[in-house]
Amino acid sequence: MLMRNIDQANRLCNGMRLTDTHLGKSRIAVTVITGKRAGTRVFVSRMNLIPSDPRLPFKFRRMQFPSTLCFAMTINKSQGQS
Repeated sequence: MLMRNIDQANRLCNGMRLTDTHLGKSRIAVTVITGKRAGTRVFVSRMNLIPSDPRLPFKFRRMQFPSTLCFAMTINKSQGQS
């Protein structure tokens, strides 16, 4: 499941379900399994994540893929999907 909005024009938005087809160090190849773009192959790159908590005395950055493994989803996440 995609965890961030990547490209709203191409409907790569939060909550979209994907199937990983190739895992690389800097990007992954995924196939969209829901919506109008079902069956489309897309490449997703790693993104910088920088926490904005003012209580931290330092700034750090980490890179990770904006997706997570999903066996089940909450009722709120599944609304509007068939």
